[in-house]
Amino acid sequence: MSSFRKALKSRQRNHHERSQPGFRKTLGLLEKKKDYKLRADDYHKKQNTLAALRKKALDKNPDEFYFKMISSKLEDGVHMMKKDEVEVTEEQKKVMRTQDIKYVEMKRVAEAKKIERMKGALHLLDAESKQKNKHTFFVDSKKEVKPFDLASHLNTAPELVDRVYNRPTLHTLETKSLQGAVDTPTQEKMARQRKNQYKMLSQRVDREKKLFVISQKIQTRKDLQDKTKKVKVKKETENSAAIYKFEAKRKR
Repeated sequence: MSSFRKALKSRQRNHHERSQPGFRKTLGLLEKKKDYKLRADDYHKKQNTLAALRKKALDKNPDEFYFKMISSKLEDGVHMMKKDEVEVTEEQKKVMRTQDIKYVEMKRVAEAKKIERMKGALHLLDAESKQKNKHTFFVDSKKEVKPFDLASHLNTAPELVDRVYNRPTLHTLETKSLQGAVDTPTQEKMARQRKNQYKMLSQRVDREKKLFVISQKIQTRKDLQDKTKKVKVKKETENSAAIYKFEAKRKR
């Protein structure tokens, strides 16, 4: 029976809702039943919400009280929680600043240890920030300057002259077998990795310097809480803390 019913449906005519007549084209599209259903559902939903709010307002107890009324206030029609004003003494502030200094110093020492480990692994042989060394060769006369060949003088291959390390002589190249990466792609990959490590090392050094400046500034603010007379010698800058000269006071 189900297959017969499906066969009948395949033969029946599809009925379409009529469109807007030609003389009413200026009024826009003709509203279909599905459009009316959406509009009606939205209207009834809003009406039900308004009715529920009216009922809630009528049933409200005028003597109602809860503690959030005390701890909140109305700002631009929105309930905002009041901020508790915490009373902190000068002694407590000093202790808090001391904790801040200890935390910053701990992070700075950790960064310094990481820097030392990275320096030990990289050796800083071809770092860009490292000062370039100079190697001066002396000859007996000016005539020997022009034909002077650096590769032959160093007894190495011309391709290895620019190296500051790992520059074997021709005798070593002839007698010893090469170890490690020989092909160009592997060497380029290792060079990129080494460059990234140097960049990371530079970033860690900058971070360690910034942490040192922050700890100095926190210590300066902590010292300013004392009631000792002081005179500012140098203003605070981005890279250094302010310098004050305190009056000498004998401790009892």
